[in-house]
Amino acid sequence: MNAGPPVDVKSVMNASEIGRAVSRMTHELLELAGGAEDLVILGILTRGVPLAQRIARVINDAEGVEVASGELDITMYRDDLRHQPLRPVGRTVLPGSIDDKTVVLVDDVLFSGRTVQASLLALADLGRPATILLVVLVDRGHRELPIQAHIVGRSVSTGRNERVRVSMAELDGVDEVTIESETSTP
Repeated sequence: MNAGPPVDVKSVMNASEIGRAVSRMTHELLELAGGAEDLVILGILTRGVPLAQRIARVINDAEGVEVASGELDITMYRDDLRHQPLRPVGRTVLPGSIDDKTVVLVDDVLFSGRTVQASLLALADLGRPATILLVVLVDRGHRELPIQAHIVGRSVSTGRNERVRVSMAELDGVDEVTIESETSTP
């Protein structure tokens, strides 16, 4: 079995840095949205979901309001299905109508913009929000589409061949953001 090329792993954020970023992003969101009224927070599967849940908890603690939150599966809206036909289909869970609400899309990494594009297409089939805001933990650049996050936890410079890996305790047992790149062998 071939283990593949050697990989260099660089830590970008640890658990406490992620915690501080989520807290800051949540307070920025509350300021941008003018409070928690009419907010619906949707985590994009997979790692956007625990981030969205954390943001909802911070809002609950800060505002004393239980904000509506859910999960958005965009699998069938992706434009790369023919390249990844075995991608598992998840499930969308809405906490109610998104019509006339401020919908906050939450994702772990913003890269090409294609995930956000698929999310917007999925939302169009689910209702008509008053406003859509995008919150991401990591913005790594290299956009292929004209999409920009409203709130970013951390911007990192990466090469196109590098991979940003977000690990969430709820799914992976640890909170960490790393950049992985293949190391050249002599």
